[in-house]
Amino acid sequence: MAEPRSPVPALLVVAVFTRHEEILPWAQERLESHFGPVGLASKPFDFNQTTYYEASMGSHLRKGFLAFERLVLPDRLAEIKLQTNALERELADAALFPEARPVNLDPGLLVLGKFLLATTKDQGHRIYLRDGIFAEVTLRYTAGAFEPWPWTYADYRLPCVHEFLQQAREYYRQRLREEGGG
Repeated sequence: MAEPRSPVPALLVVAVFTRHEEILPWAQERLESHFGPVGLASKPFDFNQTTYYEASMGSHLRKGFLAFERLVLPDRLAEIKLQTNALERELADAALFPEARPVNLDPGLLVLGKFLLATTKDQGHRIYLRDGIFAEVTLRYTAGAFEPWPWTYADYRLPCVHEFLQQAREYYRQRLREEGGG
């Protein structure tokens, strides 16, 4: 019989997208107050792979990723998603922007073999975590590269996203070595 093992801590990566550039520093500051310093950040790119968010967020959205220095245990993903939802609500309730949802903060976890996203929406390929939060393996790492699944969102198929996640994976390996975990 196999014995359960403690999980390896994961790299927290939060996708931030908005149409208001001035929200980006606010988002980073608020996220750092919860999760510690950002260790790696992507360049923002045009988030135009879907019109799903236009009704609540407007058009001409830009998206970027923040990877945090502090590694987190995977069982915190639901808690982290609830915290990012609360930050979104905080900004929306301030009514400083015309959109109902001026920012979207999507947390995920990167480990050596995969990249996971948290979501509030259930689908056949998602696993319920707790408190209305689900997780999906969005990308798998195989043969030296991130690979999509049939359900992977279009923006997570982009070369710039894969390039950033590859950098984040190397950063994660370094953090594991520093913490004595790999």
